[in-house]
Amino acid sequence: MTIPNLTKVAVGRVGGVQNAIQLASTRTGIDFNYLLGQAQVESGLNASARAGTSSATGLYQFIEQSWLGVVKNHGADHGMGWAADSITRTASGKYTVSDPSVRRQILSLRNDPTAASLMAAEHASDNKDQLGAALNRDVTGTDLYMAHFLGIGGAKKFLSAMDGNPAQSAAALFPAAARSNRNVFYAADGSPRSLGDVYNRFAAKLDKGAAASGATGLASGTIDALKLDPDMQVVLGSEAQGGDRAWLASTLERFGVAGRASGASEAAATLLRPNPDNARLAYLMLARLGGNV
Repeated sequence: MTIPNLTKVAVGRVGGVQNAIQLASTRTGIDFNYLLGQAQVESGLNASARAGTSSATGLYQFIEQSWLGVVKNHGADHGMGWAADSITRTASGKYTVSDPSVRRQILSLRNDPTAASLMAAEHASDNKDQLGAALNRDVTGTDLYMAHFLGIGGAKKFLSAMDGNPAQSAAALFPAAARSNRNVFYAADGSPRSLGDVYNRFAAKLDKGAAASGATGLASGTIDALKLDPDMQVVLGSEAQGGDRAWLASTLERFGVAGRASGASEAAATLLRPNPDNARLAYLMLARLGGNV
């Protein structure tokens, strides 16, 4: 196994929310930058955020039905089996919980950064699989955000139409969504935005959100699965001296990753003291083994 495109993504400032998002990224393979950007856009990284016009709550602003659905489908995989078992789906597709007290407890998990991040990542993973199959191409963070914004059916319709003709009016294709989100579908002068315009604005919003949280790379870029290779070797370039080498060597040793000294010819592979990219490697290791940063 390998870590593909490690330099595309990075951890910004360290905190409880970022650590929760990193854990979710590591467990599910959904890109950290995308999850971070989405959380920044949705809640400003405020785990207690509440919407004024709907039941949306928490880091990823899950409404009640969406939350109950994703917990029903994935909660047991992340230590929330009690919650998943308490949720029932009716013949009409509605998710219910018979005990009001248990229902409140399950919904309150939306304000827990770890639970919210894990469920947001699982929801994105489900959407990624469906979009990839429908579009027959790589799925980007913006594609996933369209699924978050329009639902999976709406996202398939939007993205398929955009692939065919990005210049067509988005409001004409989604009149109901346009009525509820005029600022998304119309410019300040009242002119309708094209499918491409709407898509590109969401891409910029995601990237801005990730950058505001200290990440590098594109939250809107292709979603890569991130996996750690337990047998990988990290090359220590000749420029890494003293504390630099000691820090990296001790970190790698702690997590069972082999390191070897290298000559000047391998200087390009040097990893020095914590910068956004090799710090991410350390955080990935910590998250995978359940450590604290």
